[in-house]
Amino acid sequence: MNDDEKGKRFLELIDEQNNVQWSIVAKLSSLISSNWDSIDVQKELEELVEKHTSITKELNSLDENSSIL
Repeated sequence: MNDDEKGKRFLELIDEQNNVQWSIVAKLSSLISSNWDSIDVQKELEELVEKHTSITKELNSLDENSSIL
């Protein structure tokens, strides 16, 4: 992958990561409102955190030479 492709993918991942972060905040708010009793929201939150972790790993792999960050 050349630098232009890496840069484009980097921006796509940052946008996706931002959206996931907002979803995590929304799910946390929902979970707090339910007094932490919603198993469904807990599961959704767990999946969002896993997705965020995956995006972060891909972002880090794009920057193997510290050229983007």
